[in-house]
Amino acid sequence: MDRRLLGRTGVSVSPLCLGAMMFGSWGNTDREDSVRIIHAALDAGINFIDTADIYSAGESEEIVGQAIAGRREEVVLATKFHATMGADPNERGNSRRWIMREVESSLRRLGTDWIDLYQVHRPEPETDIEETLGALSDLVHQGKVRYIGSSTFPASAVVEAQWVSRERGLQRFVCEQPPYSLLVRGVEEDLLPTARRHGMGVIPWSPLAGGWLSGGWRKGQDPPSSTRAQRLPARYDLALEANRRKLEAADALAVVAEESGISLIHLALAFVIRHPAVTAAIIGPRTMEQLESQLGAEQVELSDEVLDRIDEIVPPGRNVNPADGGWQNPALEPAARRR
Repeated sequence: MDRRLLGRTGVSVSPLCLGAMMFGSWGNTDREDSVRIIHAALDAGINFIDTADIYSAGESEEIVGQAIAGRREEVVLATKFHATMGADPNERGNSRRWIMREVESSLRRLGTDWIDLYQVHRPEPETDIEETLGALSDLVHQGKVRYIGSSTFPASAVVEAQWVSRERGLQRFVCEQPPYSLLVRGVEEDLLPTARRHGMGVIPWSPLAGGWLSGGWRKGQDPPSSTRAQRLPARYDLALEANRRKLEAADALAVVAEESGISLIHLALAFVIRHPAVTAAIIGPRTMEQLESQLGAEQVELSDEVLDRIDEIVPPGRNVNPADGGWQNPALEPAARRR
């Protein structure tokens, strides 16, 4: 598998990144099977793994740590912090207090002395970004973290973080992890160009749009059942007009894939990693079969004709369902707009 540079770090990573969200109680509850899937991905040439503390309440990190034992040097290992990890209100967030505590927990679960890429899972307007960057810079200086990054930050927050890093002499975010897929193209308008201008790598999450582009969502068929659909009705309930539009688009994209002689999965992944700002697409298999269905997408070449047909179905810079954007701007809440 070819390699791409992660921003300006000089670190080479595979164009497919193995996401570990489905390893553990949220997905595959068989730990040994999850380890086999991780080993298969490494053997196929993937050298980039992304997880987070919140995935299965830390179990995902433990599984990844078990899988990479003895192979740590060949893996570019990424994890994230921010989400609630306990009943105490301080067991979450982007504060120095929490970062310095939670990194130790992640290191212990991962069974490693260092994290290659430590990422802020979501922005937190109530916490000064200088506070967050200062803590992360200290972790880099201590050797516990090699690089830092953000996830699902709007373009304005990306620029602010870059400015604060330069103004205060702090470590800078070297990459951003946004939602991006054939159905969720909003980041094309501002976020992706912004990241590229600042020399940041981009590792999109959910390139299969949370399963909508796996081939199971087709007109005239019963929708696939999943716990994710039950937990997130705003993104899956077909009683909502936005999701009916997604079904129409997913079905039309499946036709494009069929007429192009490739699977919808390969079409979706190849589309994401084709964007000049994108370093690697994060795939999140739950089973070995799902992993095998996604491998090889990095070799697929999409013609301009196919890309033009995609643009006709989902225009550039548009999220078919706004709920798929991954982060809702608090400035749009009624309390923020009314004196």
